[in-house]
Amino acid sequence: MNSRAPSFDDLDRKIITALMANARTSFAEIGATVGLSATAVKRRVDRLRETGVITGFTATVEPAALGWRTEAYVEVYCEGAAPPRRLAEVVRNHPEITAAMTVTGGADALLHVRARDVEHFEEVLERIRVEPFIRKTISVMVLSHLLPESPEAGATQAAPE
Repeated sequence: MNSRAPSFDDLDRKIITALMANARTSFAEIGATVGLSATAVKRRVDRLRETGVITGFTATVEPAALGWRTEAYVEVYCEGAAPPRRLAEVVRNHPEITAAMTVTGGADALLHVRARDVEHFEEVLERIRVEPFIRKTISVMVLSHLLPESPEAGATQAAPE
């Protein structure tokens, strides 16, 4: 997606809202809600995909059902100024890292980590810590989700064997 926000109107927003609530909603159902034909909704969805507004469709799954029983957020502190692309290379090598972002404040990055159990989490943490530019990490274990319907509460892939 380019740096300039693509233009879309109120109907596009309503379509996006419907798809975010349930990506399996049919174009006909969405059309009935927003006042368009199924064909018109499909054209708009195709355009929203082509312009990068809609980036994909996915299923949200209970993490424990996929083997992810432990969850944590890890603050990463780097030696010097580690470029974001170098951090991105590192996190891509760990399937347990489900989200990663650079942040403001004391930490350089924040990682969302899922693991089978505490021992697996510790092993993932040690793999992260061996990177030569990582000075320290601070971990916070998730006990429960206060908003269980949030995307962060669901899983997008199964735990490795």
